[in-house]
Amino acid sequence: MDTTPLRDAYRTLLEAAATVAKADPAPTPPAGEWDADQILAHVAIVGAATISTLSAVASGIPTTYDNRVSQDVWTLAYVTEAAGGSEGLSERIRTQGEALCSLAGPVLSETESATLIPARLVSKDLILVDQPLTLGDIVNGLAESELPGHTAQLLALLPEYAAA
Repeated sequence: MDTTPLRDAYRTLLEAAATVAKADPAPTPPAGEWDADQILAHVAIVGAATISTLSAVASGIPTTYDNRVSQDVWTLAYVTEAAGGSEGLSERIRTQGEALCSLAGPVLSETESATLIPARLVSKDLILVDQPLTLGDIVNGLAESELPGHTAQLLALLPEYAAA
């Protein structure tokens, strides 16, 4: 599996997070939207779940992929505190990106990549996916949709991007 797009998506997300962290004053999200730490905590939870799913498949253990816990405000606050705030979340995400690329690239076989995983993906209380996805689709979905979407969400917190 070519992990170049995944590496690039993680790098771009972390650059956006650093840009938002340097903003003065700190950006305030519109009502009903997440702040930067909540976005990063969500990404960290999704990254951990993806690593867990990939590891389970590589171990021959049945697994599922469900992102609902990554939407829970209490869980986002817990993960933010456990990571030590914005810097800790960014470091966690960077490390998770490296781990995912290391595991998905040279380690994951074509058979494992094609393994169907029962998946439920939710965003803002809407079910986006409720069907099996291949492990490869889950990993590629991070690079193609999940990480770029949250990169845009982070940048939208900045006045100069929100106006554009």
